[in-house]
Amino acid sequence: MFQFLTALWQGHGEGEAPVKTAIFDLDGTLADTSQDLLAAANACFDRPWLTMEADRATAYLGGRAMLRVAFTRQGRTWTEAEVDAAYPELIKHYETALAVHTTLFPGVVDALDRLAAAGWRLGVCTLKPAFLAEALLETLGVRDRFHALTGADSLPYKKPDPRHLLDTIRAAGGTPETAVLIGDSQTDRDTAAAARVASVLVTFRPAGLDVAAMAPTGLLDDYASLEPVLEGVLAAPRAAG
Repeated sequence: MFQFLTALWQGHGEGEAPVKTAIFDLDGTLADTSQDLLAAANACFDRPWLTMEADRATAYLGGRAMLRVAFTRQGRTWTEAEVDAAYPELIKHYETALAVHTTLFPGVVDALDRLAAAGWRLGVCTLKPAFLAEALLETLGVRDRFHALTGADSLPYKKPDPRHLLDTIRAAGGTPETAVLIGDSQTDRDTAAAARVASVLVTFRPAGLDVAAMAPTGLLDDYASLEPVLEGVLAAPRAAG
């Protein structure tokens, strides 16, 4: 928390001109974490109730979402208390096998480096616990590209609360008016809309997920085209959520 508040203070120098800021979601946006997440959830049970074929999209919704599906497939009545009880075990399994199969999506590193060279401030706003997000980005070799990182437990609030995004933008040294959230879900779109921040959703999520229907400010098909997409959405009229 001290590091986050220090970054937030440093990002608010008086008299500084606004800079462009790109804030990224992590799971399903920067990296395909689905296989390792599903493995961690399956490790909580006596057999693998979840599969990549059926549950890749669920993996990106978080640990509790995966546990709910696994409990349901067991054909018995379950409670949220059971989900809450199993969640720490899932986190323990995930922490020990964080990046066995996880990879950055193609073009991520080059895109981050191009943005940095152009003067953009970069950050991560994720629903992953912060210590796992930090560890994963370190393992993938890109943590040093980001000026700020906030996770689900970094603040008293989290996405879709717009303050999670707004505080991440400020911690990265940016301002909402010249920031974009790049994500992959309705939660990301709704968070950005509530914060009056432009949003871009990636289109390379699991088949059948219609991100265009979520009405983000823009869509990203490939990280090779990230800059023109970001510039386009910043130039677009800003609508309320």
